[in-house]
Amino acid sequence: MRIAFIVDPLHKLKAYKDSSVFMMREAARRGHEVWAFEAREMYSAGAVGANAHRLTISADNDAWYRVDASIKEALTYFDTVLMRKDPPFNQEYLYSTLLLSLAEQQGARIVNRAGALRDYNEKLAILKFERFTSPTLVTSEMARVHAFIDEHQDVIVKKLDGMGGTSIFRVRADDPNRNAIVEVQTIDGSETIMAQRYLPEIVHGDKRVLVIGGKVVPFCLARIPKQGETRGNLAVGGRGVAQPISARDREIAEALGPQLKADGLTIVGLDIIGDCLTEVNVTSPTCFVEIFDQMEFNAAALVIDALEQPDGRAVA
Repeated sequence: MRIAFIVDPLHKLKAYKDSSVFMMREAARRGHEVWAFEAREMYSAGAVGANAHRLTISADNDAWYRVDASIKEALTYFDTVLMRKDPPFNQEYLYSTLLLSLAEQQGARIVNRAGALRDYNEKLAILKFERFTSPTLVTSEMARVHAFIDEHQDVIVKKLDGMGGTSIFRVRADDPNRNAIVEVQTIDGSETIMAQRYLPEIVHGDKRVLVIGGKVVPFCLARIPKQGETRGNLAVGGRGVAQPISARDREIAEALGPQLKADGLTIVGLDIIGDCLTEVNVTSPTCFVEIFDQMEFNAAALVIDALEQPDGRAVA
């Protein structure tokens, strides 16, 4: 198979921990052709295509790839195109998904499906599955945010387009900076944000549970906040501890799996704190390497299994 990865600049990827590189290595190990290009290298000129680069992949983290050839070719040239560009989901990302939707109409196979990437905002998507979430409010009205804080006393407020733990604040009812935080987060009531009841179970980790081709990975990565932090994200200093998923984690993941698959989502990372679903990550879910290093479970193999199936299912 020819498998193309849409990624951030290759020279900026940290091969020792990057999940997309981990997938490329698994694909190459199986004998598939590995191609890569950046979203900015896509174009439409009769057909949606890209300036794509065929790679030789190595195990050397300092020199993990070599470009063997570069071509301008329609996306239908590839058997599968994986959209693995990191957030934020900004206007350029939106334009990329629109081009990918056109490519799908022309016969290209895009993973995850372009329409699903647009429909599943990683914060708002939990509203589809409210029976598994903590109390949640989405609004731009400052008065509603304050009423939610008064009701729950201890809450998290966050931007809808944030990533890696950015723009996330814990606000208690008696916080002297409460008004300022709400004003800044909503830009004085002009921007929609999310507020959620604070989950004290965060001290045990913000768990990343992977669902691949509708199949639940039996291990997760608990991202444990450093001392004095409420955010477990690795990007802000959280410590990643791989562990078996709990019965509740499995319940949530297995309940969502069929819907995610039906919506065209092959690679998904659920964020679960305690017993509550907090995010549905679909743009470029990570933690594959950490789970493999600590538990010797190769979730990338499930990804390539799914790509080798015509309907995108992971092999049971």
